[in-house]
Amino acid sequence: MHPVLVKIGPVVIRYYGLMYVLAISLGFVLFAREARRKELPLSTEALFDLLLWIIPSALVGARLYYVAFQWDYYGQHLVDIVKLWQGGLAIHGGVIAGLLAVFLYARVKRVRFWALTDALTPSLILGQAIGRIGNLTNGDAFGLPTTLPWGLRFPLSSPAGQAFPGQATHPSMLYEMILNLMIFALLWVWARKRGFRDGFVTALYFILYAVARSIVSFTRADSLWLGELRTIEVTVGGYQYETVVGSFRAAHAISIAFVIGFGLFILLARLYRRDPRGSDARDRTAAPADPR
Repeated sequence: MHPVLVKIGPVVIRYYGLMYVLAISLGFVLFAREARRKELPLSTEALFDLLLWIIPSALVGARLYYVAFQWDYYGQHLVDIVKLWQGGLAIHGGVIAGLLAVFLYARVKRVRFWALTDALTPSLILGQAIGRIGNLTNGDAFGLPTTLPWGLRFPLSSPAGQAFPGQATHPSMLYEMILNLMIFALLWVWARKRGFRDGFVTALYFILYAVARSIVSFTRADSLWLGELRTIEVTVGGYQYETVVGSFRAAHAISIAFVIGFGLFILLARLYRRDPRGSDARDRTAAPADPR
């Protein structure tokens, strides 16, 4: 596990960056395919323009979300806020900011917002899964020490290695990657083709990812915390180490909000009902094309 893929003189290509490129490229192909299937009135160029709205918005949102929970440090080191290469991006902040960018884009282009997000969310969760491979090679988004046979020991130069030198830790990034791939399979194979009302696929994504992230967060050693922080000594599997804990994990708090909010959205808006306007319904009822 090494973060650098290729180094030629001053040029360095990292696995992390490669995973981002792969996630965006593959995600865009699937997004464009789904947008055409749903007959959204957007050209390929317009969909690419949407990416140019989403990507910088998501990066800024992910960074600000992380900084907000680490303000004790960044308040004293304001210059470090822009040092993205040092790490410190929170997926929840990126998703929220990206969703806002999609909303503004939909208003400008006069496209149904929830139909657009339904086309986008399968690609989003697939991209999140691919991105976790970058976390693996980088040694971040790491877990707590474990004696389980699949525990991983990271190089001392990595964030995980510095936090727990010589100790095997939960491969939390791989746990989340597997769960994300399962969510993608459910959205891509089943949910998007059932003709549910606009917003159902998006709401289901938020609910399922919230549950998955909550489960994985129990094994994460680098969680963001709400409430007063304190340092305690913990012994796990014969290892004794100090860890910082708080009253509640931020990931759990926002996941609860997502489950409740989007669960009510599905129920109150009756998104589980079939939408006769959907492209699937049109596919089933369309008359054969005139051979002339």
